[in-house]
Amino acid sequence: MHVRDERTQAEPPVTASRRVWWTLAVVSAAQLLVVLDGTIVNIALPSAQRALGMSDGDRQWAVTAYALAFGGLLLVGGRVSGALGHRRAFLTGLLGFAAASALGGAAPDPGTLFAARAVQGAFAALLAPAGLALLTTTFTDPKDRGRAFGVFAAVGAAGSAVGLIAGGLLTEYASWRWCLYVNVPLALAAAAGVAVVPKDRALGAGRGRLDVAGALLSLSGFAALVYGFAQAETRGWASAEVTGLLAGGVALLLAFVAVESRAAQPLLPLRVLRHRVRAAAFVAITLLFVAMFGFYLFMSFYTQAVLGYSPVQAGLALLVNAVAALAGASLLAGRLHGRVPPALLVVPGLLAAAAGVLILTRLSVDGPHVFALHLLPALVLTGLGLGCVLPPTASLATAGMEGHDIGAGAAAYNAAQQLGAALGTALLNTLASGAAAAYLAGHPNAARAASVHGYTHALTVAFGILLAAACVTAALFAGRRGTADRPENG
Repeated sequence: MHVRDERTQAEPPVTASRRVWWTLAVVSAAQLLVVLDGTIVNIALPSAQRALGMSDGDRQWAVTAYALAFGGLLLVGGRVSGALGHRRAFLTGLLGFAAASALGGAAPDPGTLFAARAVQGAFAALLAPAGLALLTTTFTDPKDRGRAFGVFAAVGAAGSAVGLIAGGLLTEYASWRWCLYVNVPLALAAAAGVAVVPKDRALGAGRGRLDVAGALLSLSGFAALVYGFAQAETRGWASAEVTGLLAGGVALLLAFVAVESRAAQPLLPLRVLRHRVRAAAFVAITLLFVAMFGFYLFMSFYTQAVLGYSPVQAGLALLVNAVAALAGASLLAGRLHGRVPPALLVVPGLLAAAAGVLILTRLSVDGPHVFALHLLPALVLTGLGLGCVLPPTASLATAGMEGHDIGAGAAAYNAAQQLGAALGTALLNTLASGAAAAYLAGHPNAARAASVHGYTHALTVAFGILLAAACVTAALFAGRRGTADRPENG
């Protein structure tokens, strides 16, 4: 009773409740910032390519540099967040993200733009796990936790499409540079809101050294893989450089696993991944992002380069996807969270996304009613699928964890998303370019048809990835019943 009185005097219950829900608002705003910045450049990319003189082979690095730095450094970010305190790390990430965005907006050449995007990704790697960890530690009541993760996931589900819409508006009515400049006021506004977020306890770094070997191995391994995929576009899959990069990347990641299994304070304790249901969540979100980021990239170029849409029209077409994602996350996954096993949301969500991508494999250059017959149903299905997958996987990422494991789980979840995005963008862009070049060799005067052939070829692979994700995820979920929503930490 005495402890309760002290807490009441220190902070009235109504004020404490407002601070808790304010945390959700601030974290969701930061999540929107991080997610939309992974796609906002897509719509602006053709304009930026012309303005800065990027080659076709290099243009994808405006997207990949961000995703690679984000994903490669997330495990370090999760560890640093726990040591500093999630609230302090969250604020640091916001301020650094704002500064890097200003640099990117002012970039005079492709190298500066790519570097700024990488720095954005590095600060996002601190911001994202800190935000998810703040939600995990703030919302402990099961009912409130379900509502909070529903809102958080709804923002994340719609963020990619919102980025494309915002990119179209800014590119057409301002400049492609404002796709980066716009982050500055948004990040600073969220940073101001951190003052109302309840303080958390820093775990400190005294329990052990930072796992430097693990950090270097994970970052270099993923970088080798992504760069290998990018080089395959121009050098071919059989070139010695590409095969060396891919083999080296796999070897480095295997070494990372070996180091983590022996490290006293690993960046990613293997117990975080050992639980089958949590592993299912990571597999689902990784493969979903591999397919979906290729989907967004191709929709950007198809609607503008083939259908002749303006950047604004291309962005507004994707508004359908954003609305469907919000509906899937809030009306379906948000309401059913905790009432049904996660498998009943995740697996159907992956299948819905696969069905949407499959429709787009039938695209043509001059097909009648292409929006009504192809784009509209595909955008609805992929949006609903994304909205159904994100809430349960985000909740599972940190469920049942304590201490530094919360930061590690949050970081691993975000790493799965961003590395999936980086690999998907590079891989599917490579496949599309290769297929288009082969088609053009046999049809020299059919440039638009060659582009569409490349898109549909890559989207067929994306469909197969989503179908495989549904099968693997269902098998992993089937290994555990009853306790799937709260996996133990072991």
